[in-house]
Amino acid sequence: MLTVFSYPPCGTCQKAKKWLDAHDVPYEERHIVKEPPTREELKDLKEKSGLEWKKFFNTSGKKYREMGLKDKLPEANEETIIDWLSSDGMLIKRPIVTDGKTVTLGFKEATFLDNWK
Repeated sequence: MLTVFSYPPCGTCQKAKKWLDAHDVPYEERHIVKEPPTREELKDLKEKSGLEWKKFFNTSGKKYREMGLKDKLPEANEETIIDWLSSDGMLIKRPIVTDGKTVTLGFKEATFLDNWK
């Protein structure tokens, strides 16, 4: 069963869930703002995704801009980055979809076809 970390008003999250529903892919939804990934979950998601930390940030989000993370991120150590991400789900790129082995960020139909069909 997939876990989908999403924010219900997010259009990208809605597209991803609609795609999963249309392809009869079962998933459990987790509200990324009310219940953001823990520090341990974030480390695990990063490791399994093979992506750099920067990819986990919602760089177009208001909170990201307000905090000036574009300038702070290049100099930040891993612990600080994990602190930021685990403290506020609005900072995290969404949706995050995982089956415990594979992790995808955002929604691209081709990526979903490759990983979740």
